[in-house]
Amino acid sequence: MIHGRTTTLRKRECLRETVAHALRAAIISGEMEPGTVYSAPALGGRFGVSATPVREAMLDLVREGMVTSLPNRGFRVTEVSQADLEHITELRLLIEPVTVRRVVPLIPREDLPGLRALAVRTVETATRGELLDYAEADRDFHLELLRYAGNPRIVETVSQLGLQTRLHALAPLARHGRLRASAEEHLTLVDLVRQRDQQGVFALMDRHIARQHDHC
Repeated sequence: MIHGRTTTLRKRECLRETVAHALRAAIISGEMEPGTVYSAPALGGRFGVSATPVREAMLDLVREGMVTSLPNRGFRVTEVSQADLEHITELRLLIEPVTVRRVVPLIPREDLPGLRALAVRTVETATRGELLDYAEADRDFHLELLRYAGNPRIVETVSQLGLQTRLHALAPLARHGRLRASAEEHLTLVDLVRQRDQQGVFALMDRHIARQHDHC
């Protein structure tokens, strides 16, 4: 009896994760538009599931800041104003370039293949046009670099800032044909880290973040 209940819970959790992934992809691609309210039953019909896993998945997206919950109405896709984007970009520019410059000498050479693998993943997902997978790969690469600073507050802050901007930055980059070029800058960053070029890393990270905002 316990085994059957555990299996049921695992299937339910798997369905929730599948629906959450599909919802994130729809939001990042623009299929689900910012400011628009969506009901769980309607979304369930779109994805061929009941409203329950949609509601559960939406709660995950609420915690990520991608949607807000409206009691008795549904969920609204988060809108980020141009001013908000500028403020978030300003914060990232204040935090990331200087932090990554500082950690360049601290990154062990044996860690460079792992960093390069993360960078390659961003290029591969960008080439395939998989915006959600690219968003996750891009986040993983940036946060991994920041972890060498040994300050979890920095990692947490940048992670939250990234959640708020990736809704708006990726689709415009893809439309302008800049997504792959942005991804390839990660490979260049790894090369600069290998060369222990702190100033080069700082300058490229600064341009990399600023250009993402330019296409929003």
